[in-house]
Amino acid sequence: MSDKRFYLSWMDAVCTLNTLQTNASALEQVRRERSNPQLQLQAMKGFLERSGLTVDELDHLNIIHVTGTKGKGSTCAFTEQILRSYGFRTGFYSSPHLVQVRERIRINGQPIGKELFTKYFWQVYGRLDETKDAHGGTMPAYFRFLTILAFHVFLQEKVDLAVIEVGIGGAYDCTNIIRRPWVCGISSLGIDHTQILGDTIEKIAWQKGGIFKPGVPAFTVKQPEDAMAVLKDRAKEIKCPLWVCPSMEDYQADCGPLRLGLAGQHQHSNASLALQLSHTWLQRRCLPGERDMSDNLWTRRLQATAFKPSPIMVKGLADTEWPGRNQTLKHGAVTYFLDGAHTMRSMLACVQWFREIAAQHERNASGPVARVLLFNATGERDSAAMLKLLVPCHFDFAVFCPNITEAIASCNADQQNFNVSVENMLTRCLDNEHSWRLHNSMQDKAGSQLLIEGTLPLVPEKKTDTLVFPCILSALQWITQGRDSVLADPAKTVLPVKASIMAKAAPLCDAAEIHVLITGSLHLVGGALKHLDPASSK
Repeated sequence: MSDKRFYLSWMDAVCTLNTLQTNASALEQVRRERSNPQLQLQAMKGFLERSGLTVDELDHLNIIHVTGTKGKGSTCAFTEQILRSYGFRTGFYSSPHLVQVRERIRINGQPIGKELFTKYFWQVYGRLDETKDAHGGTMPAYFRFLTILAFHVFLQEKVDLAVIEVGIGGAYDCTNIIRRPWVCGISSLGIDHTQILGDTIEKIAWQKGGIFKPGVPAFTVKQPEDAMAVLKDRAKEIKCPLWVCPSMEDYQADCGPLRLGLAGQHQHSNASLALQLSHTWLQRRCLPGERDMSDNLWTRRLQATAFKPSPIMVKGLADTEWPGRNQTLKHGAVTYFLDGAHTMRSMLACVQWFREIAAQHERNASGPVARVLLFNATGERDSAAMLKLLVPCHFDFAVFCPNITEAIASCNADQQNFNVSVENMLTRCLDNEHSWRLHNSMQDKAGSQLLIEGTLPLVPEKKTDTLVFPCILSALQWITQGRDSVLADPAKTVLPVKASIMAKAAPLCDAAEIHVLITGSLHLVGGALKHLDPASSK
């Protein structure tokens, strides 16, 4: 196939995948299943079989299954890196993606190539499309399809093990069609996705504990007392041995304190969970003669022991990378601090990390530093509460934009979200901007406006210290004022900014360095990385 024809086939696959976000039958199915969530796994089994797979075949994948509210992606990343360091061929399924949808399905730590994605996409989509007429025209929704695709890829590519991150919840998540994982993990629990999972920590813990399987060892980090009580009851009910991870300091390695490739104090519990998951997988899968932890009484909650990590485990923890989470990118005079925090607990952790690392960078700066916040939050998130946590960081500017990578939408197939209108996104940004001003005791100042000429003038022009832009690229270009050569690429469309807004940028031009915290949404961070790390789009 020629490069041009292949590119069209790849883009066609991504655009066809996006239709599953708005597919009428899929949306109707989701509505129906919300009132009867048990239907979700039944529907998933039907779609799996229509794609040519069976639940029996999934039993042949050596799966590590991980859920949680906060830190499940990082836990999976640590676990996958540790086991890959042993020489195993790994599969890794996670969500959401930051830049390209291929990131969700990884082989040996790397997103599957465009060729593989395209080949396997059409194999699975074709089988589902061919059978839809016999099943009332139904097609799986977006996440459900990608989960089936991941299982198909991992089976075809013959991975030694697959690390599977739960999408939302656990009990009724479509990844929970897995019957025989080798080990399960639950990272830190908190309040999120309340419309789907419930509005109390107990209800959420019940959902997360739904991934427990009879006789399969499960590990959890220390949890709030009410959540732990529910997890313990779920483990007893399902006859699953549940273990609580020790603190990171309890592991004794020859090299002294363990070094983690991911920044932030909150990563310690994720790393401990990953050590227990990988250690248990190695014991159960590769050393069947060793003590099998599932033989323990499932009626008791036990403290897992802090073993001595092998040199390979130590290296795996240190080598772990997970973009968009406590990530720092330095582009000359501009330093970007990216963290996809989108809950209160994760934002608290983000603030702690940012204040520490930004202070380090400021000590090494050659002169005055301008601090900028680039923020967006979506869905049911309490953005006003999250913004309040960010006030003590003392930003010189607060900039708001929707999760739209750039004004020209044709290049954004991987990041299109058809479930929310542009007007709604922009209105949310203006609400966020208003919350920020209130938190900063600026009630006497009137509203903001969109800052690019020729776009929707939602509110009248007023002067304010906070700014709202219509896309991520326009926000980044204004913040950096031509001082980041990656953003100054002539191929990137520069939208005309009003003179009154350009005048506000004097402190950015005068500063020796600009420090930008990008947070509130993983999709915002992903859109920023698309521009800041061009290799991520290739």
